[in-house]
Amino acid sequence: MESTILKTESFNAFFGDARVLTNVNVEMPSKKITAIMGPSGCGKSTFVRCINRMHELVDHATTSGAIYLDGEDINKINPTMLRRRIGMVFQRPNPFNTMSIYQNVIAGYTLNGSNLSKSKKDEIVELSLRQAALWDEVKDNLHKKGTFLSGGQQQRLCIARSLALKPEILLLDEPTSALDPISTSKIEELLLDLKNNYTIIIVTHNIQQAGRISDYTAFFYLGELIEWNETVEVFKNPKHERTQNYITGRFG
Repeated sequence: MESTILKTESFNAFFGDARVLTNVNVEMPSKKITAIMGPSGCGKSTFVRCINRMHELVDHATTSGAIYLDGEDINKINPTMLRRRIGMVFQRPNPFNTMSIYQNVIAGYTLNGSNLSKSKKDEIVELSLRQAALWDEVKDNLHKKGTFLSGGQQQRLCIARSLALKPEILLLDEPTSALDPISTSKIEELLLDLKNNYTIIIVTHNIQQAGRISDYTAFFYLGELIEWNETVEVFKNPKHERTQNYITGRFG
């Protein structure tokens, strides 16, 4: 029996008076990859931003209902601590451009005022870069700026930066949409490897990508969760016509 790590109950999200998510109820299993799919503007990015309380950083953004992490209401968790437990990687690689590769990986600790020894920092940097399949490519250039890396390497650096804080969940909002096919393939291979230790939730417009790497798929349409199931079932036997139309390219 798979254990549930993330659960939503009658969850709604708003920007001012505009409702962008409506009554979302879902239970996501631990150490699996869940793909969040749906046409543009359907609430996918808002949903993942609500999971680590980034939605509330926007003016006039509110929520109702509940999201639970390991059974605990996320609104009762300190936001800084929550974002350590739920890491986030964005659409465009965003290494801190004034920092070296080394400083980028350790940035979460530095910004939180953690007082780590040099040896502990070295250990975290190497482990995180190895987990992100980047160590061998950058180990001789750790003190160069992260921005000198290729786009795909920069995205893996951002993944390493999240992994450094030892999160339970990794959220990725279209992490390969700005990358070439080879870099995309490397990220996909990396995510398949990481799910052995982390729960991964990935927003993707790429239906083929969802089919390749995800264990579960959530299909959103106009702010509603239309369908949620194992990816194989969603793709082969969708229960809803809208899901079928989206997967077969009849609308997007």
